[in-house]
Amino acid sequence: MYLFFFALLFIFYQYMNEKKIFESQDARIEKLEATIKTGNNSIDSLQNQVRDLNYFTLLGNENAMTYLEKMGFEAADVEAMVSDQIYDFNLQKGNNPLVPFEGMNGNMKINKLKFLNHKWIQADFTDGKYWGEMILEYYFNEKKELELTPIASLLYPN
Repeated sequence: MYLFFFALLFIFYQYMNEKKIFESQDARIEKLEATIKTGNNSIDSLQNQVRDLNYFTLLGNENAMTYLEKMGFEAADVEAMVSDQIYDFNLQKGNNPLVPFEGMNGNMKINKLKFLNHKWIQADFTDGKYWGEMILEYYFNEKKELELTPIASLLYPN
């Protein structure tokens, strides 16, 4: 009789212990699934933001890439070629000739470029203390030579 009673208590103890472990693991799984769902929602949101931000870029704009391909250029190659030429102007002595402001604390140089499409570039420039932004137009003439023209610019007050 004692053996039966002891076996019954042992089985009851095992059942309760396993039930507690199962509930704990089940709760942990639900928490992890919720975390994964939140993470996936964040990823989807960020991918949408990236898609929206890439709309106004040369490589994110199908129409701009098609325009360049019809002229016989690849968009990535154009972006590299135009960037190289603009940054090469920084290597010249004095201010970058594309920047319409004279440097007050040194020479004005272009720091960053963002290609908006197949015609325009947004550029950031500075002399080390003063900085500004500008819009450049770029195009290829009949001889397929690159031409750069500053359209608008501003210098931020210091």
